[in-house]
Amino acid sequence: QEKRSDEMIKKGRENGMWVLLQNCHFAKSYMPRLEQIVESLTDAPPHRDFRLWLTSMPADYFPVSVLQTSIKMTIEPPSGIKANLTRTFANMEPLELQKTKSPKKYQKLLYGFAFFHAIVQDRRKFGPIGWNIMYEFNNEDLKVCIRQLEHFIDQYTDVPFKDLKFLAGEVNYGGRVTDDKDSRLIKVIVEDYITPKILDDSYAFSVSGLYKAPPFSDKDGLLKYTSELPLTPNPEVFGLHENAEILTAQATTRELLETILNIQPREVAGTGKTREEIIFDLVAFIEKSTPKPFPIDEISKQYQIQYTESMNTVLIQELIRYNKLLYVMLDTMRQIKKALKGEEVMSEELEKMERSLFNNVVPEIWSDRGFLSLKPLMSWIKDLNDRVEFLQKWIDKGTPSVFWISGFFFPQAFLTGTLQNFARRHQIAIDKLSFQFNIHDEITSPDMIKEKPTDGCFVYGMSFEGARWNLDEHTLDDSLPKELYTPIPMIHFQPQSDRKTPTTGIYICPVYKVLTRRGTLSTTGHSTNFVIMMEIPSNISERKWIKAGVAGFLALRYQPYSISLFLF
Repeated sequence: QEKRSDEMIKKGRENGMWVLLQNCHFAKSYMPRLEQIVESLTDAPPHRDFRLWLTSMPADYFPVSVLQTSIKMTIEPPSGIKANLTRTFANMEPLELQKTKSPKKYQKLLYGFAFFHAIVQDRRKFGPIGWNIMYEFNNEDLKVCIRQLEHFIDQYTDVPFKDLKFLAGEVNYGGRVTDDKDSRLIKVIVEDYITPKILDDSYAFSVSGLYKAPPFSDKDGLLKYTSELPLTPNPEVFGLHENAEILTAQATTRELLETILNIQPREVAGTGKTREEIIFDLVAFIEKSTPKPFPIDEISKQYQIQYTESMNTVLIQELIRYNKLLYVMLDTMRQIKKALKGEEVMSEELEKMERSLFNNVVPEIWSDRGFLSLKPLMSWIKDLNDRVEFLQKWIDKGTPSVFWISGFFFPQAFLTGTLQNFARRHQIAIDKLSFQFNIHDEITSPDMIKEKPTDGCFVYGMSFEGARWNLDEHTLDDSLPKELYTPIPMIHFQPQSDRKTPTTGIYICPVYKVLTRRGTLSTTGHSTNFVIMMEIPSNISERKWIKAGVAGFLALRYQPYSISLFLF
């Protein structure tokens, strides 16, 4: 393809032809060559009729110089439900609304599909609480659903709602969805719009009653009804809590500030400390605050591998992981101090580290070897010290009676160790075991637990996003206004054999390490972010919590509670 592209461009610039290179984001290796070709167009002007068209998805390796010298056009879905619906119906011919043998049913369900399309596209603006992964749903997905709707209405007397929901939620739109939690979400969303209830004029898509499928009308009537919808939709129409609007505003602000930091000048005039002096003092402070690596050999003698106590193995593995991070930190800080003094060459890696330190960002060389975290540098250092202190108390005082799960580098190993202890103690195959989650909201401090449970473990340190735990009702409840994150009470993870998951009265809540939710599959077969699905008691259908994006997290962007609660 690369050789053919070169030939076509050469032929086009000589003969005045138009050349189109599609999907440039798939040709990463060709991008440097493309950059050279575009630069050469200014040195040797081509034929006056020559045009070079490029199409590409957003990609960080697409040449910036090509973007700067080009006329750019982007195709993006309209922002907001109202604009999305308006575009859908404005592009339709009037006769398209009348062409089935049951135009009233067809128009109602057509509006339902159009609204569903607008919802799944506009949820992306809410970030991870909207979708774990930002999917590129487009108009082709909607068109396929509409063609299938036409076929089913003409072929069947009764509308096959089950088939329509399956095709939309698992094939046309669902086929793009790769995350299993997002797959669960889109199946729940489609049920609100492709339902027999939509044929009733009084049926509303949300609690507010503002959004409905309008009565049978022509194209102008649909556009008029749509024009009267709110310009800025409230989060409730998406099934989200009103706090989601605050999360969106914070994310936008954070992105803006990060951009400003990245483009700020590296040299600033003034009489104060130079940039190098500031960084040197910062490195000296961090070096002083960094814990010493653990003496693994000595600790391994104290906590030897035992068949009946898997926690010893979990502890040693955690110490090894933290030691790798601590050694890298100490080594790179020594190097950068020498480089700042001029005693060592400032490599590209050290230069990136210097820039990160100055911007209060965790250097990439540390984060690559460290625990998953979204915290700024100084909060990250504090978190690292708290984690090391948690493990040091484990070493000094023995296996704790209650575990701060946020302190683990790899919490999945800890949970597996808990199941393994139970399996070996009771002589049961581990693949027959699963956890029962007993919430003890009467325990307000880890200090109240003096002894380990006979089976399983007590766990604390997690937070909810999108909901809260109601201490009076002992159930999951709506968040309070402006309360973005709330603590999850003490939970007893109790292993049980051949346990059946309840079908009612619970919400199966995903738990992640950090707020991004999205993760990749590591070499161990586990996600780098997802930890476990917990069963949380709920008096409300779990459909509500699924649409609200409710999830648990081991760590936030900041420390929300007193750190004394996290240490036993």
